[in-house]
Amino acid sequence: MTQHIQFLLLGIGSGGVFGALAIALVLTYRSSGVLNFATGAIALNCAYIYAFLRKGEFVVLIPGLPKSVDIGGDPGFAVSALIAVALSALFGLFVYVVVFRPLRKAPPIARAVASIALMIVMVAVAAKQVGTNAVGVKAIFPVDIWTFGGVRLPQDRVYFGISIVVLALVLAALYKFTRFGLVTRATAESEEGAYVSGLSPDRIAAYNWMIGAAVAGAAGILISPIVPLSPTGYSLFIVPALAAAIIGQFSSVVAAVFAGLVIGMLQSEATYLSRTYEWLPSSGLVELVPLIVILVVLVIRAKPLPSRGAVIVAELGNAPYPRRIPLWAGLGTVVTAVVLIVSGNDLRVALITTLILAVIGISQVVVTGYAGQVSLAQLALAGAAAYILGPITESWGVPFPFAPLLAALVATVLGVVVGLPALRIRGLTVAVVTLALAYAIEALWFRNLDFVPSSGVNIPDPKIFGHSIGIGRGENYPRLEFGLFCLAVLVVVGVSVAYLRRSRLGTRMLAVRANERSAAASGVDVVRTKLAAFAIGAFIAGIGGCLLAYQQTNVSFQSFTSLAGVTLFAIVYLAGVTSISGAVLSGVLGAGGVAFLLLENVSGNAGTWYQVIVGIGLMITVLTNPEGIVAPAQRALARVGRKTAPRAGSQVAAPSLAVDHGDVRLGDPLLVLDGVTVRYGGVVAVDGVSFAVPQGAIVGLIGPNGAGKTTLIDAISGSVRNEGTVSLGGNDLGDKSTHRRIHAGLGRTFQAIELYEDLSVRENVVVGLSGRGREDGAATAELDEIFDLLGLAEVCDTPAGELSQGQRQLVSIARALAGKPKLLLLDEPAGGLDTTESHWLGERLLAIRASGVTILLVEHDMSLVLRICDIVEVLNFGRSLASGTPEQIRGDRDVAEAYLGTMYTEEVVG
Repeated sequence: MTQHIQFLLLGIGSGGVFGALAIALVLTYRSSGVLNFATGAIALNCAYIYAFLRKGEFVVLIPGLPKSVDIGGDPGFAVSALIAVALSALFGLFVYVVVFRPLRKAPPIARAVASIALMIVMVAVAAKQVGTNAVGVKAIFPVDIWTFGGVRLPQDRVYFGISIVVLALVLAALYKFTRFGLVTRATAESEEGAYVSGLSPDRIAAYNWMIGAAVAGAAGILISPIVPLSPTGYSLFIVPALAAAIIGQFSSVVAAVFAGLVIGMLQSEATYLSRTYEWLPSSGLVELVPLIVILVVLVIRAKPLPSRGAVIVAELGNAPYPRRIPLWAGLGTVVTAVVLIVSGNDLRVALITTLILAVIGISQVVVTGYAGQVSLAQLALAGAAAYILGPITESWGVPFPFAPLLAALVATVLGVVVGLPALRIRGLTVAVVTLALAYAIEALWFRNLDFVPSSGVNIPDPKIFGHSIGIGRGENYPRLEFGLFCLAVLVVVGVSVAYLRRSRLGTRMLAVRANERSAAASGVDVVRTKLAAFAIGAFIAGIGGCLLAYQQTNVSFQSFTSLAGVTLFAIVYLAGVTSISGAVLSGVLGAGGVAFLLLENVSGNAGTWYQVIVGIGLMITVLTNPEGIVAPAQRALARVGRKTAPRAGSQVAAPSLAVDHGDVRLGDPLLVLDGVTVRYGGVVAVDGVSFAVPQGAIVGLIGPNGAGKTTLIDAISGSVRNEGTVSLGGNDLGDKSTHRRIHAGLGRTFQAIELYEDLSVRENVVVGLSGRGREDGAATAELDEIFDLLGLAEVCDTPAGELSQGQRQLVSIARALAGKPKLLLLDEPAGGLDTTESHWLGERLLAIRASGVTILLVEHDMSLVLRICDIVEVLNFGRSLASGTPEQIRGDRDVAEAYLGTMYTEEVVG
């Protein structure tokens, strides 16, 4: 027991730095919305400045200048620390003004990528100027040992932990009790509100960036005597620091610090356990701690789908629709094959590396570019396949090509595991989880001598019918056959993913990327779609990892580190993460690729400059063209031959079908609500609503603002939990998720329309085919009938973002109709339409009813409701107020009072 206590207390040192970096993460995120992956690198650079000052030198962290300048002696702790922290604060101000202030309106992922770029540059510059060897620093706190009942505790850990806790309490008091803290909290709640109140969000964010950088720098200084300085080690402090910040919900400084301390103590205990028990892995338990903490906290807090009112932001650029796939694939294959044949050894090696990195880049396109899941673990998955390839081939005797396929399947299983947290979390939190997972895989597997020999894993050459197609050795290096083999793999993978983008599955991925809630309401199984993206991406990454293993012939962890995985993501994002052409360009730009070779030929020392250039290039790209390098060319190609949609206000086409306005015979109840109640905490939004919708009817659902109409639609479609029963065609829907209710015969639209802006009208409607619950070969032909019915035939190939308001409403209805619903739930489809467009909408709704679809219509346009509805249900304060024909509702005193108040009731009703 004594040893357990001792190791827990020893973890206070590392836990203190995690807590301090978590403070910096909280401050920058709360003030500017930036998830700053460079926080550990900021601590590193500040610690380097301090360490060299204590040696009587001033380190120059600018590439191309001398490493340091002699200042004539040690200024002492106080002066050195003050100078280093002040410079760190100024650096925080500089990066905010130059990088993050211009990105304040950019999506969160763009800001996070900019911080990744900053981290890459800072680590590369530090490695270039100072080197990668660990640098020791003089002790700051007393290093004596306290002994308590057999527990030996170094004093410096305790003093360091206390210092960080005191710092956290001071900052917490600053932000809670001072005007600056109040202003910071107000700005975090509403930037627009801050402007209206005469505050400057930019100035507030700048101050917070300075404080955050100063805190990170101070932490780096205080921990440097305990943990020697090294670029990689300090940069990876960000992983447990992110776990601590997540526990603090990126808002509570004190909670984040105490979480950091606990994580450090648990990691120290994990170190003791791995050394004590032989059945535990010798390494990797320490790195598992932040991953487990992150998973437990996020999965408990998160929701399966975003709630109504969640802000939907376009995180990524347009994923272009691939055209002329055989032509482009054939042309690229011929050109690349010719270059491989005629090139010399150096260019051939660089081109082979480009081909392999492009394959791994395509895996990033599937997961991030198509499905919108920001995965930083794709290189780790490639490494998993590379490491398992050796045993599969040599120990199990599996021949080529089955061995790499089996290895890729192992990576696929691991990829699905990586994707499981994304079922309940989304956005940048997925990036945090996948980074922590890559960090754990690297330590638990790639660096673990229990599983991997110190000499690495040897990979036999691939052979076909006894003929080697490996990369070769000696004079045969690099062999043309291996280059052509890598080219063939890239072509197969690229063409397959291009057709994936054009398939229904690809369209579903893009729908999930754009808006999970809307996708589920279109019948898309969000869970299955996300897991499919992670599985496909992992399989492709595994194939790329096997190619890399065949190229290197001996696999070691240096090729698959978690930081290298972050760099891979950065390069793919730089090139264009939403397209195959971007993935191919990322291979060109990758380490050892064609661009790397060109830089080597120009500078003669590409290795020392490559990371710096990549980081700076990434920052410039994020600032000037967040969609990546290839995006402008893709947009130009997309405009060629495409018809331009009519702008907002353009007259829409009349429906092609004649509509019978005569008497309609209503059938048996199709939808039955019995005592439906929806609660949000202590607020009852819908209170015991009961009514039926007859088959073949158009039923209007009206009521004042806040009456609970949309909430009731959410309850019917399964978007919110409810009490009472909802049945469709006699089948209780109570235990069905949203997409299963769509499969059962519901279709719905949203008040905010919620189209997928980057997709064409046709692709938007194709997403609705998911509502049929299975692939329907005749479905595609039926889309043209829907377009004719709604007057959308002229704009079916136009991006949804270019449509008028009236057309957008019709596309939303078309998407719901594509699933062949029995009952169509329409939430304010006339919102934003003028009188003429509203009239046309009414004609279309009558045409839809004539085609056999029952409609429940939520609407504020009373002329539309009273003109086309057979029955009108009225809600007020979440309760049923009235029910009847339009004529009965028109003369109902209670309804008029609910809308207008008692003083106008006599005039309106009388």
